[in-house]
Amino acid sequence: MSPTVLRSGPYRLFFFSNEGHEPPHIHAQHDRKLAKFWLDPVRLAASTDFGAHELNRLRRVVEENEPLLLEAWNDSFSS
Repeated sequence: MSPTVLRSGPYRLFFFSNEGHEPPHIHAQHDRKLAKFWLDPVRLAASTDFGAHELNRLRRVVEENEPLLLEAWNDSFSS
């Protein structure tokens, strides 16, 4: 399962429900393009098919919403 945490324009930000063993992060998707950002601190972990301009835009979205994204992560994976 991959709950959507946030939608921003054409981007869906989500995490997979089985990833609690990793440090906090968020996945971003637009069509078939995917990216993964670590949340604390925000930095790009991986990307498939996103161009540099879109990655910069996504990074800003993640940075602006970092508290919300971390809260959603902690709510989902705290034991």
